[in-house]
Amino acid sequence: MNQKKFIIITQVFISGMMAFVMTLFFSILNIGLTSLMLKEWLTSFMIAWPVAFLFSLVVSPLAFSISGKLFKFKL
Repeated sequence: MNQKKFIIITQVFISGMMAFVMTLFFSILNIGLTSLMLKEWLTSFMIAWPVAFLFSLVVSPLAFSISGKLFKFKL
């Protein structure tokens, strides 16, 4: 598998995991552990994951560049 495909697939997993955890955390924080929270959280998660993925595509080149310069490493 080429490196670009690997990075994009990794971003799918990272953005999904981050959207899952962050929306769950803030749903519990704002609503509490109720049956309403589950519905609201699922809605938030379904919206947040694609948004997080798109943002990760935009910011990851910058993050890789900064990390590469910091550690003198090039992908």
